[in-house]
Amino acid sequence: MAHLLEVKNLEVAFHTKDGIVRAVNSISYTLDAGDTLGIVGESGSGKSVSLLAMMGLIPMPPGKIEGGEVLFEGKDILRLKGTQWAGIRGKQIAMVFQDPMTSLNPVMTIGNQIAEAVMINLGYSKSKAWARAIEVLTQVGIPRAEDRMKNYPHEFSGGMRQRVMIAMAISCQPKLLIADEPTTALDVTIQAQIIDLVKKLQQDYNMAVIWVTHDLGVVARLAKRIMVMYGGRIMESGPIKPLYKNPRHPYTIGLLGSVPGAEVDKESALRYIKGNPPDMIRIPKGCPFSPRCDYANEKCLERPELLPIENDSSRLCACWNLDMVCESLGKIDTGRSQA
Repeated sequence: MAHLLEVKNLEVAFHTKDGIVRAVNSISYTLDAGDTLGIVGESGSGKSVSLLAMMGLIPMPPGKIEGGEVLFEGKDILRLKGTQWAGIRGKQIAMVFQDPMTSLNPVMTIGNQIAEAVMINLGYSKSKAWARAIEVLTQVGIPRAEDRMKNYPHEFSGGMRQRVMIAMAISCQPKLLIADEPTTALDVTIQAQIIDLVKKLQQDYNMAVIWVTHDLGVVARLAKRIMVMYGGRIMESGPIKPLYKNPRHPYTIGLLGSVPGAEVDKESALRYIKGNPPDMIRIPKGCPFSPRCDYANEKCLERPELLPIENDSSRLCACWNLDMVCESLGKIDTGRSQA
């Protein structure tokens, strides 16, 4: 069975006056219809850039897709130009951004913005598009949806604006919804409501979802699989429950160790990751995490491949020192020593 989405060796760089910023460095993954993938990592790890590239939203120049393929239903959408995106962006793949106030038009009513998207993408008449806009606003929990259609973005709270963005995204019943840190600016109660809303809409429409965040607690409630990125690379990936219970990459261990209640070793105190994120112009040639890693050695000067661990093809990790890491945490042997 073919995957809905297949990303193969995607590479994205920005050519600046200070040098080449290598934001995404040969990442590969797949996503099936109705599945949910969480992408986590620090700011600057390449999460959002990889998805903006997928949507054809990287400004060129200074941005440039330097390699790879993004196959959506078997078609490489990275090769699309100009008006060719009309049948994909918004209609087949929709995106919800972090800050709805920069995504919504402040001088257009909410109703007109949603209806316009429906008319453009589905070819509906104005009256039919208006009815569809009321329907999706009701679906996302906007009270008195028909009346609120006449309101402007500033007349909604932050949580309600995010619901409007989700309504706009699902208005054309896309096969893939990309959510780029949509709950970051919201309080925890509203975050939970948005997560539950997306889960319900996913079931209603059988959408695939990619949820991008730096909050491991948020993604744990939503995703079935998780992909941990650092320095433009995938450090570890797999089903979310076993990965949270037994993380293997030192970076994943550090991330989970900084979350209250997520004990990943024999110590219960919160931990932190020493050092700073890499300079993406001068990123290390080997493992990008090695300058901050307690387990780094000379082998880490070479780039580790993303390989299966514990004979489980669903769990992948890019680390030379898995046995050393497991031994220090009192875990089982990986059987993948690279010594």
